Amino acid sequence: MKVMIAFPTLPESKGYPLLTQNRQFQWFKVPSAFIYPIIPATAATMLKQNDFDVNFYDGIAQRHTYEQFEKEFEKFSPDIIAFETKTPVVKQHWSIINKLKASSPDTKFVLMGDHVSALPKESMEKSQADYAITGGDFDFTLLELAKHLRDNTRTVPTGIWFRQGSYIKSTGKYTTEKNLDEAPFIDRELTNWKLYGEAYLMRPLTYIMSGRDCPMKCSFCSWTWNLFPNMRYRSVNNVLDEIELLADKYKIKEIFDDTGTFTIDKRWVEQFCKEMVERGLDEKIFFSINARFDNLMDAELCKKMKRANFRLLKVGLESANNDTLKRINKNITVEKIAAGYKAAKDNGLTIMLTIMVGYPWETKEQAQKTINLAKKLLKYKTKIGDVLQASIVTPYPGTPMYEEAVKNDWLRVGKEDWEKFDMKEPVLKSPMQPEDVVSMCDSVWRIYLDPTYVRKSVTSIRSWREFMLLMKGVSPVLGHIKDFK
Repeated sequence: MKVMIAFPTLPESKGYPLLTQNRQFQWFKVPSAFIYPIIPATAATMLKQNDFDVNFYDGIAQRHTYEQFEKEFEKFSPDIIAFETKTPVVKQHWSIINKLKASSPDTKFVLMGDHVSALPKESMEKSQADYAITGGDFDFTLLELAKHLRDNTRTVPTGIWFRQGSYIKSTGKYTTEKNLDEAPFIDRELTNWKLYGEAYLMRPLTYIMSGRDCPMKCSFCSWTWNLFPNMRYRSVNNVLDEIELLADKYKIKEIFDDTGTFTIDKRWVEQFCKEMVERGLDEKIFFSINARFDNLMDAELCKKMKRANFRLLKVGLESANNDTLKRINKNITVEKIAAGYKAAKDNGLTIMLTIMVGYPWETKEQAQKTINLAKKLLKYKTKIGDVLQASIVTPYPGTPMYEEAVKNDWLRVGKEDWEKFDMKEPVLKSPMQPEDVVSMCDSVWRIYLDPTYVRKSVTSIRSWREFMLLMKGVSPVLGHIKDFK
């Protein structure tokens, strides 16, 4: 049986969509950030290992046209094709499915991802999709579904919506109880690993996930609310075995671990750091992660991470207003953010700060306070690779922030105008004018032109690799400035 996992190029494009492995969605004018789609890639690997003929196709990362995708679909002629979708492009995926279903009625079409998990019945009603998989373990579930269709087994896995005649039915609530050590290491060749990367990471690079995903339940996060209601880690040895394979077989120089919050379990992280050093992996690769500032307040933990050759920590500041941090359930304060940032920098770690602008209750002055704090932090012990990025507050269905926006009439657009939830402009009303929100995001990216930041970054360079990292970042920064025009 033939199975295709596809990210088709979109007929209606505003640039390059950040679709794969993204907790938020944005169009980029410069194709600088194609994040490795770890869960779909794991699904492809599982299917191949279970004797399915697998085509893993990412037309976006390959810069293909939509017509090239259609030719690939026709040539491969899959029995099953699965799309991971997100809110701003789900309508385009519905249209693609309806068009292809008309010419290939025997192909089974599957939708999966955070939007579908929040609103599975919607996609079944608005498209000719045969199945909607809910929950974040859609690699395991897609394999179970494919085996059900191939082997004609009587049971269908939980968490799936399907058609039975003219009726739409469900197999019940999805579960996330799988032992993650049971997932195979990704077949990197099958899934075209060289297509993916971000400008602030050192090449050759790739991605892994040590855990799924984050227990903190921020009110805006579609992954924690729609995909992963509980946090699970792989075992330390299982993760290190994969890192060792990547370092030895592919000569990877940097690995980004895209676990939602890698640092949440201090004991697990300490054991990981200890064994990284014992295996000598700290001498082979740089290791970068997502983290939280309250975890980083532990200077000894930061020291152990640095010793294990951790390099870049991507950390959400989100707002410099404690009331906002409380309202979005961030479970942190501005004071802890500053303390965690200082501890990480004092121990030689590099930081990517992320902030959001356009909360329905924040004034322009409050938003500027966030930007000012971010810029101040970024200039503390600045070194090559320190990064600051901004995004427009965008609530996705299934999150408390979206429900609150509907209840309080905060939406500037229709509550199902999904194509407008793409960060090109604010979808939420706020005390700020929409153009001010966009302008403030633009001002964040301009920190890279600040003479003090530039001087500190350049004078911190200690190797040719770091110099190349700086050079690679120029084009994306200029592109991001254009993104918010």
